Amino acid sequence: MASGYGLNGGQNRCYPFWQEVLGCYVVNSGEGEAGKKKCVPALEDYYECLHHRKEALRTMKMQAAYRKAEAAHPRENAPKAEQIRSLGLLGKEEEATALLNQR
Repeated sequence: MASGYGLNGGQNRCYPFWQEVLGCYVVNSGEGEAGKKKCVPALEDYYECLHHRKEALRTMKMQAAYRKAEAAHPRENAPKAEQIRSLGLLGKEEEATALLNQR
C-alpha cells in the first residue's frame, strides 16, 4: 500500500500523498482526535489518488448532462429508417444471398 514503490520500481504515483498524510499525523499526534481531524483533507487526497472516486463521479455527471443535452436537441438532419434501408444496409438479404450463390 504505502511502500512507495510503483509497478516499475520507481516511486508510486500516490506516494507523495501518503507522505503528506504521515507528516500530518506526526505533526498532530499529540492532539488526539482533534489532530486526526486536521488530517482528513490530506487523507481524502490520498484516497482520491488511489481510487479516483471523485473524478469518476464528475465524469459520470458530465456524460449524463451530455446525454440529456443530446436528447433535448436531436440532430436536425438525422436519417430516418427508410433512408437507411434505401442505402442497402437493411432489407436486402435476398439480393445478398443471390450474389453469394453466383460465386
